[in-house]
Amino acid sequence: MNILYTHPENPQPRLIDQAVRALQNDELIVYPNDLSYAFGLAIDAKNALEQLKRLRALDDKHQFTLLCRDLSEIATFAAVDNAQYRELKAHTPAAITFILNATKDTPKKLAHPKKKTIGVRVCDTPIVRALLDGLNAPLLTSSLVLAGDELPLDDPYDIEERLGSQVGVFIHTGVMSTHSTSVVDLTSVPATLIRQGVADVSALVR
Repeated sequence: MNILYTHPENPQPRLIDQAVRALQNDELIVYPNDLSYAFGLAIDAKNALEQLKRLRALDDKHQFTLLCRDLSEIATFAAVDNAQYRELKAHTPAAITFILNATKDTPKKLAHPKKKTIGVRVCDTPIVRALLDGLNAPLLTSSLVLAGDELPLDDPYDIEERLGSQVGVFIHTGVMSTHSTSVVDLTSVPATLIRQGVADVSALVR
């Protein structure tokens, strides 16, 4: 594990470049978003995706989430109608994961095998922006909850101790929270609350 000690508001470009190269080389990374630490990997990753599935004991029914830069990037991977676009525009960036129908451009391995849906989210922290700009693509992201655990890892010491050589890069910004995103399914009318996290979604789910 290559540990990159990084300032959350002013990440050093050379360290971000190292993380981006790891992602491009099909490595799994741990990075901080606006809520907590999370797993990150490139959307075309093969080895990193298998590693993620092993670490989290995920089955083929798991709903993956893409971390996107903006609404136009979301539209490449998710089918968005006018009503959904208005909701997305009003509620991004935010700690909300939106479930939408996947487009034909979405890799099959990332879409839900039966529902053909994809989770999308926009996060606007300096580190996330730098990673996404470096990749010039969305980041496949997943909670840092290991198989058998109930809560995400939030202490850097625990992350180092338990993940060791199983991830390529750990972007270290100190102890973080264990908050979760709220998850809203926009494929149904009205929208459906799948999980209540830290974000208030009362305006979305009526």
